[in-house]
This record gives sequence, C-alpha cells and structure tokens, in this order.
Amino acid sequence: MHVIDWHTQISFPILAVMQLLPFAGLLIARFVGNRSAVLAALAITSMELVLAIYLYLQYDQDISAFQFGEFVNIYGPLDYHAAVDGISVLFLLLTNFLILIASLYGPLRGLSPQNRFQATVLGTQACLIAMFVTMNLLWFVFISFIQFILLGYLLWRWATSPNKDTAFTRYLQFMGSGLLLMLIGTLLLGWQYAEVHRVWSFDLIDLQSVPILPVYQSWIFFLLFYGLAVRIPLFPLHGWLPLAVEHGTIAVAPILLLGIKTGLYGILRFVYPLLPDAVLHWQTFLLVLAVAGIFYAALLAMMQDNLRRLLAYAVISHTGLVMIGLLSLHPMALQGSILLTINFGLAIAGLFFMTGLIYQRTGTTRLPQLGGLFDHMPVVAMAFLVAGLAIVGMPGTPGFDAAHLVMEGSIDSFGTLVTIGAALGNVMAAGFLLWAFQRVFLSQSENASLRVKATTTLSTEVFIAGIFIAVLLGLGFYSEPWLNLIDKSLEPLNNLYSSNTGH
Repeated sequence: MHVIDWHTQISFPILAVMQLLPFAGLLIARFVGNRSAVLAALAITSMELVLAIYLYLQYDQDISAFQFGEFVNIYGPLDYHAAVDGISVLFLLLTNFLILIASLYGPLRGLSPQNRFQATVLGTQACLIAMFVTMNLLWFVFISFIQFILLGYLLWRWATSPNKDTAFTRYLQFMGSGLLLMLIGTLLLGWQYAEVHRVWSFDLIDLQSVPILPVYQSWIFFLLFYGLAVRIPLFPLHGWLPLAVEHGTIAVAPILLLGIKTGLYGILRFVYPLLPDAVLHWQTFLLVLAVAGIFYAALLAMMQDNLRRLLAYAVISHTGLVMIGLLSLHPMALQGSILLTINFGLAIAGLFFMTGLIYQRTGTTRLPQLGGLFDHMPVVAMAFLVAGLAIVGMPGTPGFDAAHLVMEGSIDSFGTLVTIGAALGNVMAAGFLLWAFQRVFLSQSENASLRVKATTTLSTEVFIAGIFIAVLLGLGFYSEPWLNLIDKSLEPLNNLYSSNTGH
C-alpha cells in the first residue's frame, strides 16, 4: 500500500492543522464568556469545513494510494502516521458539516453554559477528525476512548430527562465493553506483528504486511468487529441506544454518535483489510443478524409513543441495510454502503435536529401530545419529511442511488431472498417514518393543553432546517462526484476479496 506525502501535493500539513485547530478552539471557548465561546466555536468549525472542502478539491481521485501522508516519530508503536483516501475525505466533509450545525444549534436550544458546551463539541470534533485520518489502530482506539468520555459527558450534562443516570450507565456499560474488546484485539494484532519483526507496530501498512495465522483471525475479528458494532449499533448490540436517545441530550450527542459512523468507518479501514479470511468465514452469520435487525427494529419503531425512541429504532433498522451492502463484498454494494452511510448520517442528523427544535417549541417529544405543528413550523416539517424520505431512499435524495447499488450487489452476492427482505424492511421504515410525520405535523393533537411557543430565534430555526433540505436534495441530484471520490479508494478492498467471492 502506497502513501503520498503531503508536501508533494500542498504547501502545509493540512491533516495536522485540521486536528490541532479544534484543540485551540476548545481552549478559547472554555475560558471565555458564553457569547465569545459561541463566536469562537462557529469560527473554528467554519474554518474546519473550509479546510475539509479544500482537502477534497486537492485530493487526486485517479489514484488508489493514501494521500497527504504525515509522519512524526514519537515512540515506536505510538509513532504518529496520518493519511487519507477518498473514504476518509467523505467522512471528514460529513463530520465538519454536522459539527458546524451542532455549534449553531447549541445557543438555539439554550444549552448552558455555552462555553462548556462548545468546548465539549470542539473536543469531540478533534477526536473525530483524528480517527478519520490516523493510520495507527492503537491511536484509533485511544482517541475512541477520549471521544467516549466526551460524548458521555454530553449525554449526561445536557440531558432532558430525570432518568439520565440510567441511560448514562447503559451507555458506559456497552461502549466501555466495546472499547475493551477493541483494545484486546488491537494488542493481539501488534503481538502478531512483533512475532515476525521483533518490534511492535499498530500501523495499518505494517500490519497488512504480516499474514495473521488462521487460528487467531476469528478471535481478533470477533474482538474488533463487535467492539465497533456496538457503536453502529448493530443488532443485538443496540441496548444502550433507545435509552440514551430518549433520556440524553436531544440532537447533539445522538448526532455525534449516530450521524458520524465511526464504527462503520473502523470496519472498512481496519477490519476488512486486515482480516479477510475471518470476514468471509463469518459473513453468513453476520448477514442473519443484519436482516433480523432490520425487521426487529422496524416492528419496535411502530410501537413507540416517543419520537426520540422511534428514531433510535429507525437507526438500528437502517444499519442492517448498510451492513448487508458491506457484507456482500460486492464492488457496487460497497460503494452504495458508503454513500448510504453518508446519506444516513445527514438524514438522521436532520431528524434529530428537527426533533430538538420540536422539543424547544413544545417541551415534549411524546407523540400523543404532539400534532398540528405544520402551521407553526412549516420549514421544520419539510426538513423532517425530506430527511425521512432520504432514509427510505426516495428518488431525489442521496439514499436512492445508494440503496439501488446495495440492492444490486446484494442480489449478485446473496440472491433475491435476502434482497427482498431488505427491501421489505425499507418499506416498513417508510411506513413508520411517514406515520410519525403525519402524527406530529398534520394530525390534530390529542393534548388540548399543547402550546407551541413563539421564539425569537425563528430565523436560526429556519436556517438549520433549510440547510438540511438543500444539502439532502443537492446530494440526491448530484451524487456522482461522491461515488467517483470513493471509487479508486475501494480498489484495494475489491482486489483483496475478488478472488474469494468471484466479483
């Protein structure tokens, strides 16, 4: 695997700047007043998005090598090594866009103290960027631990429910277990490398140079895959999610946990390249879990009377469809899964942001107490509808092309039965999301005392809702550049699995 150094493409180490800039913003935001903290955070997150766009424009889409490589000697296995491919660039664009909206959303929701909130969001941004650019698996795990602490703090500190302690405890149990599994699996990989070279390394390129003994492959695969699957979350490792979404921070923490799919990225970046035999061995078992998760979560979503829990089960259901694409190991389906992940990140973020705005105006997210909000919040209603249609893959949204590619690859790899099952699950998702839209915005409320608050920040509300509508529809009608961006980056994986799958 080849890595192109940063100075052959641009004049400054852009990946280091992107990682350090949020830390600078964190220090500023934490120790200034609330208003200054908001301005500093908006400035930093805007600069990060500009840098991500610049990285995209400078990225050479015609080669499969990792680019903008940066290397700093620290201490053997802890040496800093960062680089990106097209997949990383796409995740960086998604991350920085959602973080910018989260920084804007904080003052709108009155999440005080703002200096502490913005500092936490900026710290999370630094962690996410580092995870998407690091080539060192041990650093990926270490940064995941820091992110785990920051997101846990977000969930607990700005929770909206008296049951936040229960939700926080479940989050700690599941995420902590996942991180422990990942750490053990990572150390086993480093030990395998040391058995051959007498030195430890956790660098992706180094680890790929040493074949892993078959007796260890399944063990390491189990540790890494399930450690990451907790974050996705993949059925049946989803038990933390409904509680965290219902009782934790509305919008911000769920978006950073679910909209930015670090678990799926980790599987693509580290598990698939390093453990191909184990991936093929456990493919059928994981496929059964993915299909079961689609229907299980869709059925539970239809039974919810709380909009937040309904969206939590929507996440679990649609994760199954993404996993079917990844497990097919088909070139088209892998492309579709990545695009579906980005679409899903944007759409679920839009739904959670709109849910937060609904809570801001009404003080509740319980469906029996909501209704008739279209007249009060028409732009929010349209953004909710567009995001829901994007999740189910309607034409004109980025989910349409993505789902089409996943289905084509699934038919080729697994036949019609699995594909029909995935399509039926998608139909069920359309049913419960459209029902939620009708219940919240169109039908009359059963709660005679419902009062929709007037707000002085209506322009910000409209801006956030409008930007999601524009981005989702824009990507839906203009998805080809994103497919081109990741096409070459998937070549190494396609070549690795083509001889075994026949694709």
